[in-house]
Amino acid sequence: MTVSVLIVDDSGFFRKRLTEILTGSGQIRVAGVASNGREGVEMAERLRPDVITMDYEMPVMDGITAVREIMRRQPTPVLMFSSLTYEGARVTLDALEAGAVDFLPKNFEEIARDSSQLQTILIQRVLDVARSRPGARAMAPAPLSERGRTVPARPAPPRAASASLRSRQPAAPDSRPETVAREGEPRRRGHGPAKHYSVVAIGTSTGGPVALQKVLSALPATFPAPIVLVQHMPASFTPAFAERLNKLCQIQVRQAEDGDLLRPGLALLAPGGKQMLVENRGGQARIRILPGDERLNYKPCVDVTFGSLARSFPGKTLGVILTGMGADGKEGCRMMKQTGSDVWSQDEKSSVIYGMPMAVAKAGLSDEVLSLDEIGPRLVEGVC
Repeated sequence: MTVSVLIVDDSGFFRKRLTEILTGSGQIRVAGVASNGREGVEMAERLRPDVITMDYEMPVMDGITAVREIMRRQPTPVLMFSSLTYEGARVTLDALEAGAVDFLPKNFEEIARDSSQLQTILIQRVLDVARSRPGARAMAPAPLSERGRTVPARPAPPRAASASLRSRQPAAPDSRPETVAREGEPRRRGHGPAKHYSVVAIGTSTGGPVALQKVLSALPATFPAPIVLVQHMPASFTPAFAERLNKLCQIQVRQAEDGDLLRPGLALLAPGGKQMLVENRGGQARIRILPGDERLNYKPCVDVTFGSLARSFPGKTLGVILTGMGADGKEGCRMMKQTGSDVWSQDEKSSVIYGMPMAVAKAGLSDEVLSLDEIGPRLVEGVC
């Protein structure tokens, strides 16, 4: 039942420290270590680990190139280690687009100052990444000149699970007559006529950067509703992420600021480390940015934003929950449904991590369960 990990990093000290932390629980074994991307690619094929941790700046072959090669040759869940800087954000977003599942700060003090808490977080993140779907949403970056072009996903060949994970891996969706995750899911049905919404709200976490790019790049510049986005992401990453989306989409995308007015064709991204609320002032949607509450696990938090929309625009909001760990967004969607608004969620097959959308679907809150490829076109068709 142990998870095997390949550590790829050019720092001998970091490789040793990470090995000590991960092997301390007995749940993880380090199958091998590599000092550059080329070694990492070769060892990934030979060792077939459950998870690969990857640095981004290394000699011989950098981490992003290595991730692309691994996804082409031997799709494997990759956890990136990066710096919490603007440049680190840009590199990390490139790695996620190449197929990496998630990322953590390489400076361990930015994860946790307490060593036991650090070990808990690192081990749990590796275990979560091991359950993901590697390479399912890896996409080649679109040229910046091609704003709005939908970037096709590169299909990943199936990867045989190692013996240590086979007992944990769920069967393919079409091989089970019924699953817990499907208990609350609505039956797929014909779509009704387009509806008017005051706001479209999208919440996501792990796998979200690529998923949001896929969804938003399908929308025309004339999209008729304002959009708010909540992506679990550090404060240093959200400005670079908003800029990236803005360059790739026909709609405008930028990081939200306190007092911003929502308007059609504009998507506002919640700033990392803070909470974003939407207020109704005379029928006009306005953003409020508040300090991150230490009592909340997520900053920004999908439940907080969706809950504010339930109060401000009852029955007039569309909430969309995409791929992500945990259950953030479930209670916000519950509040939206109680006031008459609609909720869509991403399906299991196309999710990198089927946590947040599963929580919503299992609770019976999803009006529609859609694949990632369907969500953008469905928004174009269903929102007027």
